[in-house]
Amino acid sequence: MKVEQIYTGCLAQGAYYIVSNREAAIIDPLRETQPYIDRLERDGVKLKYIFETHFHADFVSGHVDLSKATGADIVFGPTAKTEFDAIIAKDNQIFRVGDVTFVALHTPGHTMESTTYLLRDESGNDHAIFTGDTLFLGDVGRPDLAQKAASMTQEELAGLLYDSLTQKIMPLADEVTVYPGHGAGSACGKNMMKETVDTLGNQKAVNYALKQPNKTAFVAAVTDGLLPPPAYFGDNVAMNKKGYQSFEEVRKSAMQALSPAAFEAAAEETGALILDTRDNGVFYKGFVPNAINIGLNGDFAPWVGAMIGSVNQPILLVTEDGQEEEAVTRLSRVGFDNVLGYLAGGVNRWVADNRELDTVNRITADQFANSVKIGEHIVFDVRKESEYVAEHVEEAYSRPLDFINEWFTDLGQHDHVFIHCAGGYRSMIAASILQSRGIRNFTEIEGGFKAIAEAGVAKTDFVCPSKIAAK
Repeated sequence: MKVEQIYTGCLAQGAYYIVSNREAAIIDPLRETQPYIDRLERDGVKLKYIFETHFHADFVSGHVDLSKATGADIVFGPTAKTEFDAIIAKDNQIFRVGDVTFVALHTPGHTMESTTYLLRDESGNDHAIFTGDTLFLGDVGRPDLAQKAASMTQEELAGLLYDSLTQKIMPLADEVTVYPGHGAGSACGKNMMKETVDTLGNQKAVNYALKQPNKTAFVAAVTDGLLPPPAYFGDNVAMNKKGYQSFEEVRKSAMQALSPAAFEAAAEETGALILDTRDNGVFYKGFVPNAINIGLNGDFAPWVGAMIGSVNQPILLVTEDGQEEEAVTRLSRVGFDNVLGYLAGGVNRWVADNRELDTVNRITADQFANSVKIGEHIVFDVRKESEYVAEHVEEAYSRPLDFINEWFTDLGQHDHVFIHCAGGYRSMIAASILQSRGIRNFTEIEGGFKAIAEAGVAKTDFVCPSKIAAK
């Protein structure tokens, strides 16, 4: 038996590849299927089952394409309803793969169909659990995403989750390995560990949710501090239930090299969003006017989903040479399939065609330290509120990037604003969005809070409620 975790950092997502005696199973695959097919061919095995732990909200799974390519059956847990052929497992139903077995443990709470797959080895011993979004390392799945579909409150779903954990998972042996669906950085939980594999025994000892004394305390703990889910989550759930256009068709359609003239015409005719995926340190020096910067070298796909919202939004890409297909692939993982093409030759070609560039007013942290007057100048901190609460520039305002649509008009109340995040990635996203909306009375700070702190700017953990934006 072989168990391989295939972890994708930009989504903080874990897919799993299990092989036994010339048969294989894959759990929660990503959209692009070729890496899995390559593994199957390398190992000379047949894919028997594609197990889905639930209808994912934060990414589009590859189950439909992978089933078509391999003939493997798709398996969902009890209560799941799909618009494609799938096995809807019964609670405790057993599936054999080679010499090992998988037991479908129905564990509702995160969603109603959520299912944990218990892997038993060749001797019939409990070996591992693939928990999806039911149990994370350090956390459990948020219980608010399925409220509408289940006609239940988040508190009622949290109660179901408590029952699932205490009745199906906690009784398992401490030495059982936990393979979660996500790690730190995912919007599907709020307190996840950076590790991606652990024992159940250690989770019983360190996971705050598993240490609650009773259901009431559990419900209160897991529902406290939940932020609204990103707007694209509903679109991804629908795609995972109904099916979707094949990734190869999406890739072929998106990989259209456009001259500057054709690129500009497409933007004007379709209302497409211009998405520049270059690093923020390059972007600010010169970019196609009205472009939004979300760099590939960061949490690209989640921020695209959070900032753009609708997966139907037409998109035109500006990338570094050779990164066009990578950008298309990452967009498809979160359902953004409506890419019309990319700027051939990138910004260099745009300049060579004598077209206008825009820039962002960026300064170094040292320049900021030498010019800022605490209490007089306005500073917007676009990190998460939890980061701000831990420590921030003295007198700074908390204005998280996630909620830019709620606070961007605040800039009109000030002559000038300094903007920063933790390292420059998120503040440049904010800067590009602001400028695309005609707002320019700000300066963005290179290197973010880390560089600001090193430059000696006064900081504090004191939180003034009036400096936290209402959401």
